[in-house]
Amino acid sequence: MPTLDGKTAWVTGAGTGIGRAIALALTRAGARVGLSGRTVGTLEETAAAIRAEGGVCTVAPCDVGSAEQVDHAWNAVVAEFGEVDILVNNAGWNLPRRAWKQLTPESVQQMANVNLVGPFLCTLKVLPAMRAKRDGVVVNVASMAATGIFLVSGVAYNATKHGARAMSLSLNAEEGIHGIRSVCINPGEVETPIMDKRPQPPSAEARKLMVQPEDVAAAVVFCATLPPRSCVSELTIVPTDNNFYRADAQAIAARP
Repeated sequence: MPTLDGKTAWVTGAGTGIGRAIALALTRAGARVGLSGRTVGTLEETAAAIRAEGGVCTVAPCDVGSAEQVDHAWNAVVAEFGEVDILVNNAGWNLPRRAWKQLTPESVQQMANVNLVGPFLCTLKVLPAMRAKRDGVVVNVASMAATGIFLVSGVAYNATKHGARAMSLSLNAEEGIHGIRSVCINPGEVETPIMDKRPQPPSAEARKLMVQPEDVAAAVVFCATLPPRSCVSELTIVPTDNNFYRADAQAIAARP
């Protein structure tokens, strides 16, 4: 079974949800992991969970929308473990008030900074070393909202995730000749704290049917451990019993 022994990974949004699951999965596969995010307390919780399993990690807090903070975090990870082999752009954000009539210039700027500017800033930090060694993986955790227009996600989330998907696919087109693989993962509904920001948060029963963070993490490890000659440019992972189709499917099933 392929491993990530000797590899250095850098995960943003690593304090909770998908990011924490990805960080744990990468360390279980053998990688040393830099943990970034805005909240030191949750990052330390992730670090404690990793170390309890014998994994190796370092905490490098940052707001991914700030070039200065991203630079500081990247420097901290490189100083601890060496150049980054795997970058996971996972940090994401959404707003409770997400309809056009509810948006403000400030809220739109915040969404753009976290969901789109952040992945650009982090990717720009790791590319030079990846080009030099002609190897590297950049995983961009986008969303099903990057593939269509979903009103439940909100306009700013839809727009920024479309941008993140385009960034990831464009990275492959231009940097594949340098051995760099960019993976865009588009999860459907995932049971994470971001669900609490919905205008009508889903019930506990509905959350049990959703994709779980560890499912996305398993997909990340799979993509990162493929031979360098192969790239999963895009991967969609959705609930088997998908909420977007459930009512119509139940109506069809009830027909004679």
